[in-house]
Amino acid sequence: MQILMAAAEGLPFIKSGGLADVIGSLPFELTKKGHEVRVVLPLYLKIAQKHHQDFHLEKQFCIDINYRQAQVNIWATMVKDVKFYFVEHQGYFERESMYGYDDDGERFAYYQRAIVEMLNQLNYFPQIIHSHDWHTGMIPALCKETHGFDERYRNIRHVYTIHNLAYQGNFGPEMLNSCLGLEWRVFDNGNVRYDGGISFMKSGILYADKVTTVSPSYAQEILTPQYGEHLEAVLEMRKYDLWGIVNGIDIEDWNPKTDREIPYNFNKVNVIKKKKQCKNALQKEMGLEVKDDVMMVGVVSRLTWQKGFYLLMEQLSEICRMPIQLVVLGSGEAEIETKMVQLEEGNKGRIVFYRGYNESLAHRIYAASDLFLMPSLFEPCGISQLISMRYGTLPLVRETGGLRDTVDPYNEYEHSGNGFSFANYNSGEMIQVLWNAIHVYYDCPKNWKELVKNAMNTDVSWEKSAQIYDQLYHSLW
Repeated sequence: MQILMAAAEGLPFIKSGGLADVIGSLPFELTKKGHEVRVVLPLYLKIAQKHHQDFHLEKQFCIDINYRQAQVNIWATMVKDVKFYFVEHQGYFERESMYGYDDDGERFAYYQRAIVEMLNQLNYFPQIIHSHDWHTGMIPALCKETHGFDERYRNIRHVYTIHNLAYQGNFGPEMLNSCLGLEWRVFDNGNVRYDGGISFMKSGILYADKVTTVSPSYAQEILTPQYGEHLEAVLEMRKYDLWGIVNGIDIEDWNPKTDREIPYNFNKVNVIKKKKQCKNALQKEMGLEVKDDVMMVGVVSRLTWQKGFYLLMEQLSEICRMPIQLVVLGSGEAEIETKMVQLEEGNKGRIVFYRGYNESLAHRIYAASDLFLMPSLFEPCGISQLISMRYGTLPLVRETGGLRDTVDPYNEYEHSGNGFSFANYNSGEMIQVLWNAIHVYYDCPKNWKELVKNAMNTDVSWEKSAQIYDQLYHSLW
């Protein structure tokens, strides 16, 4: 099949979250199954600065946006067997950040209308357009409502993937006609209406032929008021077209046997020995006490309420009593960052906090840590727990969304599992399980080694998930 993936970010060009990892892996896995996959992204400033000289101009045309005409430049390049398109508009996209501007609605309305017209300009009409998250949620509606007279557009099937329901693209109703060119009829009948305005996310859910999200558990959770973000009733209407498909990771980029970012490479056979060497190297790098027999707990995350950091805040004194070293890499809410700084200052040599993000350092933390802490309030899929298992680092997670689907908790009687988990969003439960992990690490080293081997044997690749997407695409006919 011919498949066009539309998203707001994607590797190997730009990343702010897990969506970019999906776009950087899934298309390539689908090409192995015989599909022709293309990807379209905005041409952000950082992409232009680094890659523009490698692109070639495919097409130039104009579209209407906010009662004026705006030029669209479509650039393209090949990455392996996948063609990437880039929508260029310097005013909208060549900014320091990708998101977070007052005119985000207009920016991504332009982006989506440019994609829809790009199909006509290039005479390229894929069988499937696979749109991702709110930034592309209006594409199915635009194809069906503004181009439904054209058989070429009518024949396209639409898949819409929710990566995080908390970010919905909700804007004022005035955008409907001025920026999207849609009739008020679709507002009056409720198709795009949300809380007095319009919702890109709701539109994608209602207009797509199939809706997916990034784990089976999250697909069930978002049908409830607790996780539905006020769209649970809309999702209930589409529940028979809703698929939950777990993400994978790029197992070539994340491979402890060949990773150039870590000081000592390892495999399933020598993981215990080499991980200690990686730990010693990280301890020296980060100013921690150099001891290879201490449990190292790693955290690589956005420091936000969603990621469960308020549970940590409630238990800081208890964490300080534990026989562990804690390495935290990330940035986010100012209150959490401040607490992390204070925690490091009071526990020099045992706890270290790196504010910001450093991809190279992240690799070394995954390789050196014994345990990876991920106590999320909700987690549509999660990628960090998959990476940590790949590196023989046992994840400790809360049983929600994709964390529940990918982490098999330790069973002390059967000696099975590939990590640790707790059920309720409760700091006491988290600490209890953390103490249990500490006990297994220090007092049951044989069991710990088995868990490490189980983790490294876990299939975290895209192969299985790509097979399910393949079934999904074929179900559209």
